[in-house]
Amino acid sequence: MPTIPLIVATDSLEFDVPEGTLVTECRGPTGVTAEAATRLVSEAVAAPRHAPPLVAHVVPGDRVVVAIAGGIPQAAAVQAGVVRCLEEAGISSTEITILRAAPLQGNPVVGVAEPDLFDPTLESATAYLAADAEARGLYLARQLVDADVVVTLGRFGWDAALGGRSPEGEIWPVFGRRENRDRLLLDVARRGRSGLADWRSSLHDITWQLGVCASLRLVAGYSGSLHAACFGLPEEATGLAREAAAAWRPVVDEPADLTLATLSPGFDQIAALVRAVAAAARVTHPEGTICVIGPVVEPPGIVMSRWRQGVPLLPLVREAVASRDMALVSDAVQTRQLARALGERRLVLQSGLDEVVVEELGFGHAPDLSVVERLAHHAEHVVVLHEADQMLPRS
Repeated sequence: MPTIPLIVATDSLEFDVPEGTLVTECRGPTGVTAEAATRLVSEAVAAPRHAPPLVAHVVPGDRVVVAIAGGIPQAAAVQAGVVRCLEEAGISSTEITILRAAPLQGNPVVGVAEPDLFDPTLESATAYLAADAEARGLYLARQLVDADVVVTLGRFGWDAALGGRSPEGEIWPVFGRRENRDRLLLDVARRGRSGLADWRSSLHDITWQLGVCASLRLVAGYSGSLHAACFGLPEEATGLAREAAAAWRPVVDEPADLTLATLSPGFDQIAALVRAVAAAARVTHPEGTICVIGPVVEPPGIVMSRWRQGVPLLPLVREAVASRDMALVSDAVQTRQLARALGERRLVLQSGLDEVVVEELGFGHAPDLSVVERLAHHAEHVVVLHEADQMLPRS
């Protein structure tokens, strides 16, 4: 008899489904934690596959900035591995600045020992670097512009809501001014995935103008671990990370009539739910059911609520964009992504949201995992996506 295992936060559950039910289980790659993660990073920066080691990029006396773009897995261990290598190269601790930027979507950043946090709302915290194709100034964190050497650290991952690679983990626009973050969000609200074109162009220009030669791309493993650390020139490190992140792109042979999607530990926002739904939709029959299981506690915004109440989506998006209220724009982006992914599929939530809130949205409410088990008992094919918010599955 097939068995379905689920791990939600610290709770685990296994339940059986009827004989003949097809169960496809998809899980991210394994990884390491703590000191083992530090060793993995140390080995990556000491002996990259096709690039000079990190020690070759610095000389004693250099002012080095380690730029951490958003949330990274095993943050404290990763930082320790990079700093250890720099100190072994003769860079004193007083010449090393740890600068991190908040992630684009507010994902948690945990475990870094009080680094400087870049504030994009302070114009004095940025300096002019170059101009883009439209002659707009590109302003970047002043510490990066003034540094002798910049070492970039970022997570490489997939975002099914954007149809592929996520902008998270890149130095732009998180180390730019607040207006740059806002412009990216507005572009995605207006044009969907095609709104990323200007971001890609600006990212390329900034990386080249800044002269970044030392880039560490990190691939998360299952349950917050570190699966891979890839070091080298930015394009090379990204390419290696893409290969290492292939396990987050599982192949499902045929669409399921029920997909169970759990969320990564610590992700309790609507943005994570939307990414999970987008991932699940890629392997769920157009008339099937998606059940998201996770501790989502952030209530939906007014744009999503009005859309679910029957107001046409595109006028809502235009209204949000015209308001220039970035909370509304973010809400509009998430709503547009959810609508595109969901289609005619049914969505059931086993979350931290109140039952009344869920039902007002027109979604199914599962007060406990017993409801999830009943759903599985009525399905012919069940796909389980563990930490679906990080996945980009294929069918």
